[in-house]
Amino acid sequence: AILIPVYNELSFTKKCLNSLNKILQNLLLNYYEIVVIDDGSSDGTEKWIKDNYPRIIVLKGDGNLWWSGGINKGAKYAFEELNLNYVLLWNNDIQLDESYFQNLVEFILEKRPDGIVGSKIFTFQERYVVWSYGGYFNPHTGKKGMYGYFEKDRDEFRKIKDVDWVTGMGTLVNRNVVEKIGLWDNIKFPQYFGDTDFTYRAKTAGFEVIINPDLIIYNDTSNTGMRAQEGLLSLLRSLFNIRSNLCIKSNLNFLRKHHSNMRAYVHLLSFYATVFGGYFKWKVLSLFGLKRSNEQYYS
Repeated sequence: AILIPVYNELSFTKKCLNSLNKILQNLLLNYYEIVVIDDGSSDGTEKWIKDNYPRIIVLKGDGNLWWSGGINKGAKYAFEELNLNYVLLWNNDIQLDESYFQNLVEFILEKRPDGIVGSKIFTFQERYVVWSYGGYFNPHTGKKGMYGYFEKDRDEFRKIKDVDWVTGMGTLVNRNVVEKIGLWDNIKFPQYFGDTDFTYRAKTAGFEVIINPDLIIYNDTSNTGMRAQEGLLSLLRSLFNIRSNLCIKSNLNFLRKHHSNMRAYVHLLSFYATVFGGYFKWKVLSLFGLKRSNEQYYS
């Protein structure tokens, strides 16, 4: 089952479903379902889907599911009601390489993965630039990040890689994982870190968490979460907004669950110091006409 949590943004959803339908209808698959989890959209999302793709399953939320709650609702439906073996986490704002599903099917049939398989994610804006090739986390030092973050593609990112965690887009999850470690933590991580926490828990539970370079998608980074772009007040707000990866509560919750040494909190303090230091540094540099790029955003 392809799980797509949405909240408004019908224009993205139209492009997403049209693209999926075009590619999937050319494949000979034994069984798959597209499950859209509509968390209370007010822009006609449900009606448009039912009018144009009546085969697609639409599950409804009341606006309080957020990302993790939406994925939980979709995964429970896929595993318990449809009795499927895998769910593929998807976003309505990503684009995929045309060979994506053919490569995915071949990989499943050949390897029968019982853990988690992540995709190689390029930026939509610059398709030779990697946005994510999986993530790493050191529970002793607290250091966490993504491999390949805004780096040009190279041989290192063309091999299957064991990682500590993967993002929540283009992520294949075997039902065995959910049966052993439970669902996504929608209480502590309703939006950001829900994917990181879940896949890292799977890793520590003994499941294989890998990136397959043949599974290529493109992420519109301009539409990824909340970013503190509008000045100091916006930066301060992002520290308390669950739609931001700067959210203090989400970062602390992740460390409380997974750290093995108090040094991890020191690293978190250092991270926030870097964020604020970077903000003021680029404020000064902007007076001279310099502007930071995406990869410099938190430095």
